[in-house]
Amino acid sequence: MTDGQSVAGSGAPDQAPVAPAKAGERIASLDFIRGIAVLGILAANIVAFGQPFAAYMYPAAFAVPHGEASNWLWVAQFVLIDGKMRGLFTLLFGAGLVLFMDKAWARGRTRWLQVRRLFWLGLFGLIHFFLIWRGDILFSYAVCGLVAVLCLKWSIKTQLVVGLLGYLVGALLYLAMIGPTYFVADTELGEHAAFAEMRADLERGKATELQNGHRELEIISDGRYGDFVANNVTEHASDLSFYIMLWVMETLPLMLVGMALYRLGLFSGGFDPARQRRWGWIGLIGGGLLTLPIALWAKATGFTYYATLAAFVGFSPLPRLAMVLGLAALLALWGAKARGWLAVRLAAAGRAAFTNYLGTSLAMMLVFHGWAGGLYGELGRPALYLVVLGMWVLMLAWSKPWLERFRYGPLEWLWRCLTYGRVFALRR
Repeated sequence: MTDGQSVAGSGAPDQAPVAPAKAGERIASLDFIRGIAVLGILAANIVAFGQPFAAYMYPAAFAVPHGEASNWLWVAQFVLIDGKMRGLFTLLFGAGLVLFMDKAWARGRTRWLQVRRLFWLGLFGLIHFFLIWRGDILFSYAVCGLVAVLCLKWSIKTQLVVGLLGYLVGALLYLAMIGPTYFVADTELGEHAAFAEMRADLERGKATELQNGHRELEIISDGRYGDFVANNVTEHASDLSFYIMLWVMETLPLMLVGMALYRLGLFSGGFDPARQRRWGWIGLIGGGLLTLPIALWAKATGFTYYATLAAFVGFSPLPRLAMVLGLAALLALWGAKARGWLAVRLAAAGRAAFTNYLGTSLAMMLVFHGWAGGLYGELGRPALYLVVLGMWVLMLAWSKPWLERFRYGPLEWLWRCLTYGRVFALRR
């Protein structure tokens, strides 16, 4: 890890890496943060695991009643979780690109090793998308990561400025594209002749999305796995490119910001702790206070389809960025000092984050698909959170004992072997 000093033009840090924390002493910040992020991502995704995809944003898409208590839980999840865990994980992914290449360059390797690594990540993502769950983010990470690799030797300042400006431009584009949809679809504005065609298109888009959700509900509930895969291939293959286009102005900029923050020493004590803590709380609380009115506005509209879409994609990216950066700053401080059984297990879950991420999707298949647990479309929001709690316990329970016996998580080991083209020892 760098100490926050300037970086030479070669991209190598001025200082030697900080020695890893010893067992029983300090917990590595990156592992600790990654562990929290991978647990938080399940809390963000659980609705899309157990209910039709549209229900992630749109409560009326639930196959069971979504009462007032669930409405307030929607508000809480929107403010505290949605987008924040993905943003945090993306920052860490950018940091990981630098960490990997620092070690590779030290051994005389080139960026082609990183390209191979991202190729295999993209293949894992495609398998995840088509065969397990189409909420995959790995393929998008692989594609955006290939672009980020070209930026590895940029200066810290360039990475930070381009990342933040890119995110700002993306947020403004999302606002311009998605923000007006609510006013056209759900207010008197859409009744004007000039907006009649746009309103009709929006209604067709909404109907198509809900119809797809009903079809998936039938397929998954009946346990027809072959039809589930076929539906992903025939109806949703184009979603891969859509997701990349939709999120590229978030994912790639946050990767660049993560690179810069890692090299500045955010995750390794390169900042004054008091200042880092102060700005972390300002970002987290300030961003949360700006996000809350958006959530309350969406609730006041009755959670219409395009109000929730506008809230998620159009109105919240900028306050979300403040919360993501604030959360990263605070967790880096806490991770450096964290001790105790929970901190150790969170760090272990973070070291096996790849296995935990894909393993969670497999576990959710066993819970929800009709050929297994059969709970798809059956659980309301409170019950879905109980599933999250159970999976958190499982992730925290297995990761630490596994890593005490083995060098890597199972999928981390496989990914490493594929990247280097040879079999590594797994047992300690």
